[in-house]
Amino acid sequence: MKYPEKFITELVERNDIVDVVSGYVRLGKKSGSNMFGLCPFHSEKTPSFSVSPDKQIYHCFGCGKGGGVINFIMEIENLSFPEAVEFLARRAGMPLPEQENDAESRKRARMLALNRDAARFFYEQLSTPAGQAARDYMARRRIGPATAKNFGIGFAPDSWDSLRNAMKARGYNDFEMADAGLVRRGKTSGFYDTFRGRLMFPVIDVRGNVIGFSGRILGDGEPKYMNSPETLVFNKSRNLFALNLAKKSKSGYIILAEGNIDVVSLHQAGFDSAVASLGTSLTAEQARLLSRYTKEVIIAYDNDGAGIKAAQRAIGILERLDIKVRVLRMSGAKDPDEFIRLRGPDAFRNLLEASEDQMDYRLRNLLEQYDLGIDEQKVGFLKEATNLVAECSNRMERQVYAMRVAALAGIAQEAVVKEVERRRAQKYRAAQKAAERRQASPEQELQPKERELRYDDPGSAAAEEGVIRLLFMDPALAKRAALPAQEDFSAPALGRIYGILRGKIERGETVSTATLGGELSGEEMSLLVRVLQKPELLSRGEQALADYIRKIQEHKESRREGTDLLQLQKKLKETKGYRG
Repeated sequence: MKYPEKFITELVERNDIVDVVSGYVRLGKKSGSNMFGLCPFHSEKTPSFSVSPDKQIYHCFGCGKGGGVINFIMEIENLSFPEAVEFLARRAGMPLPEQENDAESRKRARMLALNRDAARFFYEQLSTPAGQAARDYMARRRIGPATAKNFGIGFAPDSWDSLRNAMKARGYNDFEMADAGLVRRGKTSGFYDTFRGRLMFPVIDVRGNVIGFSGRILGDGEPKYMNSPETLVFNKSRNLFALNLAKKSKSGYIILAEGNIDVVSLHQAGFDSAVASLGTSLTAEQARLLSRYTKEVIIAYDNDGAGIKAAQRAIGILERLDIKVRVLRMSGAKDPDEFIRLRGPDAFRNLLEASEDQMDYRLRNLLEQYDLGIDEQKVGFLKEATNLVAECSNRMERQVYAMRVAALAGIAQEAVVKEVERRRAQKYRAAQKAAERRQASPEQELQPKERELRYDDPGSAAAEEGVIRLLFMDPALAKRAALPAQEDFSAPALGRIYGILRGKIERGETVSTATLGGELSGEEMSLLVRVLQKPELLSRGEQALADYIRKIQEHKESRREGTDLLQLQKKLKETKGYRG
């Protein structure tokens, strides 16, 4: 471990997990000593995210993620272990001790420095003679110099190696630039610039780091926008363009637009809470990121079929996170940038104030698909509308919207309210049956959530989990048992956790989720917490440990016998005259 145990222990003590998690998740419901909230790592309507103040761990019964406070910050802030430690040390006002930087942290720091220098290069190129085409484009889109500076907008020359040469002069090599997605390897040999002849938008995370780039082509051609590939520091599904600026807004809501130019135009017009997803429809990860900074989102997507479809999808994702959603309806313009250029900021402000509640928006879109003058189509509208309203979790909201549907269709309110509640009950029963099916399959319930960690021998894995659980709860048991070898474990993930845990015990080191956090992957830590959540009595720990070890050995022998039988069968098949 790169940090002293004493420091890590104190760090965790000074960053109570309930306090830290409460900065991201609204914890309210209690069950015993645990607190529950909506999971920040997957979309859900019923709280399944548990935080234990006693154990100082979190665990989601829905997606399976879990760990201690350091792992939580690693996961939610997309940080490495050393970066999460530094984050929490700053939060607690603790000075960092001297430590050896690990290879991954050095590589991340180097990549962030390279991205920063590349962003400066692109920005400088905007004012050169070669950048005239980019300046002309910005003039046509009415993007002023102050806005360009605020966003760090730049220009990638239409050259094969201008950025590459500039970065080499700063001491970076081709492989570093390739890892950052700034250059690509040629088909035969050498490297060439990824971005050429494009207006460049640096993607800056909420901590102010340049993590990637989005380049817009200046003329005709495809793709219109090109984003950096996935790298050690950049994941487009987990970041939003301009959130580093929008998070400072005092507006109380965030405007979600489709493109970078829309966002730039909105900020320039005074709407400083605008953000955009990076070349994709809104993802669940991006929605969770938004939920940290606002409880209200106004969707301002393009006024076309694709924009309407993307808005419908975004509504479904956002409402699961208890975010209030409104939707703009623009007429006479295809997007916010064009609307502001044609009508001005005041007209757009009026548009924001008149934006529709998400359910009104969805019902209106649904209404446009049917001719209610035809009985058959009216029935089709009512089926879809009542099913849509039944998704509302609040009974009062369901009644209000059910009455609105009744008024639109011109039928009795009671009939629509009754149908909505019938469909709601139907959805509830279906969810209950699915849960019962899962519970009726104990072997399936034993399996980890992550497919890559699946157990090939569930019986042995249950005993392997028991060994890990007991040694974690009472490391002294290790001295009173003939512990199995790591190779005896049937599940590689459990074997690795066991090997690290046993090593710490044998070296006399502290065993906790915090001290294990730097050595286990996120998936392994989630698996460990899941194992620790299961009941175990320490009062008979020594006997239980012996029983678990015996089961592991029995299953090992069974697997060996099975392998021997397969080998014998193979030999028999190879014997002349054998017919299997």
